[in-house]
Amino acid sequence: MDSETLYLVMPAYNEEDNIVNVVREWYPILSGKAKASKFVIADCGSTDRTHDRLLELSEQYPALEILSDTKKEHGPKVLALYRYAIQMGADYVFQTDSDGQTDPAEFAKFWEMRHEYDAICGNRTHRQDGKDRALVEHTVCFLLRLFFGVKIPDANAPFRLMKTSVLNKYIGRLPQDYHLPNIMLTVYFKYYKERIAFSEITFRPRQGGVNSIDFAKIAKIGWKAQKDFRSFRKEMKKNP
Repeated sequence: MDSETLYLVMPAYNEEDNIVNVVREWYPILSGKAKASKFVIADCGSTDRTHDRLLELSEQYPALEILSDTKKEHGPKVLALYRYAIQMGADYVFQTDSDGQTDPAEFAKFWEMRHEYDAICGNRTHRQDGKDRALVEHTVCFLLRLFFGVKIPDANAPFRLMKTSVLNKYIGRLPQDYHLPNIMLTVYFKYYKERIAFSEITFRPRQGGVNSIDFAKIAKIGWKAQKDFRSFRKEMKKNP
């Protein structure tokens, strides 16, 4: 059995159609991990039966915990999960989403690489969720190179294993309600030359339900992101 504690974390919002299968798929990766390892899902704001399904699942899976006091949006939920893992003393935190697009079979190679790197992030080279979303990611990576001078193949993949000790160095720089935490954490890791690797992953079509982020929201977030990037860049230049 591994001696290092792993917190597998997921944000959830209106995932009634996916959440049961997703939990059943991902829960086995805790097998062989330290006894204190947990599967933690941030569930807040859903208007369907996601919360009811999670309560039922928590009776079957003893290492499953539910955070219901987070904010509704995806980014703040992710940050709340990271802070919880740090607070609870986890050695590693692995984040993925609850929509069934990632494959738990690909986690093992990330875990095997954990002593070589501080953060291992997924690289969605062949996305099956549409060309439009791939274009959004390419645009984000272009902007990150423009603003921060970092070359990143995939900044926002919801498939990442991080040492909490390294995560803790940067998470305090982000507002608690920040919408794009994974993007900026990837930037920090790269900019400050942490040991970061990008490993190819499968990215399946959404397995059920409706994506809560449409292109009007993406455009609005993207417009605000440029302002945020300027602010982050200014702060980073003060702390090279």
